[in-house]
Amino acid sequence: MPRNPGLDRRSFLQAGAAGLAGLVVHQAQSQDKQDKKPTQFQIACMTLPYSQFPLDRALSGIKGAGYRYVAWGTSHKEADGKTVPVMAADAPVEQAKSLGKKCRDMGLEPLMMFSGIYPENPKAPEVLKQRILQAAAAGIPQVLTFGHTKGGNKELWLERFRALAPLCKDNNVLLVVKQHGGETGTGEACAEITREIKHDSIKVNYDAGNVMDYLQEKVDPIADFKKCADEVRSFCIKDHRNFPRAVDKGQDCGPGFGQIDHWKLLHPIAFTGRNIPLCCENISAPFVPRPKEAEGVDALARRAREYLEVVIQGVQS
Repeated sequence: MPRNPGLDRRSFLQAGAAGLAGLVVHQAQSQDKQDKKPTQFQIACMTLPYSQFPLDRALSGIKGAGYRYVAWGTSHKEADGKTVPVMAADAPVEQAKSLGKKCRDMGLEPLMMFSGIYPENPKAPEVLKQRILQAAAAGIPQVLTFGHTKGGNKELWLERFRALAPLCKDNNVLLVVKQHGGETGTGEACAEITREIKHDSIKVNYDAGNVMDYLQEKVDPIADFKKCADEVRSFCIKDHRNFPRAVDKGQDCGPGFGQIDHWKLLHPIAFTGRNIPLCCENISAPFVPRPKEAEGVDALARRAREYLEVVIQGVQS
């Protein structure tokens, strides 16, 4: 069959144009990454997975598992068998300062603490104020709060968060709200609140495991995260697995054990230039008994850290 010089020429030019366009896009993407500083993902382990063991054992286990950062959980079963709050809501700021120093003396920088109260609770203004002051005294940059699983009062949240915002700013503390079912079961819903407040001290914490846990397959956490990524300043890291369904709603678990793609989750904010804590709230394996010995928790904590380190390297490569 005779060759068509015109067709060959057009094909050559089209191929060349496509190649040039691809090169331009690649160079633009590369330049975009160069222009933006990598996010400083701070991998922390909460003391929460060690709640059945004394707080001191939790801190030493987290340090031994290779962490540089820690997040304070809610309570721990101490050696005398009593369950004791990590930091009581009414604890004096000196106590928080002392625990912060203790963490740093061990080589652990504390990044987050729980508020321990729903924003709509009548006592919330008083408790949240004290939590912000405790965090400031301890040198903790973020206080975590979330709503009731049955829903909350958005207008009341807005009123209370706006009132607390100046205190947060004055004390260099972020108040972050995460997904917990109900009306704030998604990151998109939480971001609607923080965008309406329009204050740099009131932002979103993202918990992909909770989105899957409370909403199941109704909402894709990866798609949901993209709708709120610009408002997110930290993560509660947990995964979730719906297969095999050992219970009706599947089971929360440690990162990498479930169905959430953490590469896709962290990719949109891989180059923000910000410090963004990744606080491991759940490190357990799904559908198997929790470790009865603290050494078993240590092993899970180490695995979670190593997994997240690999993910971070991948999204920032």
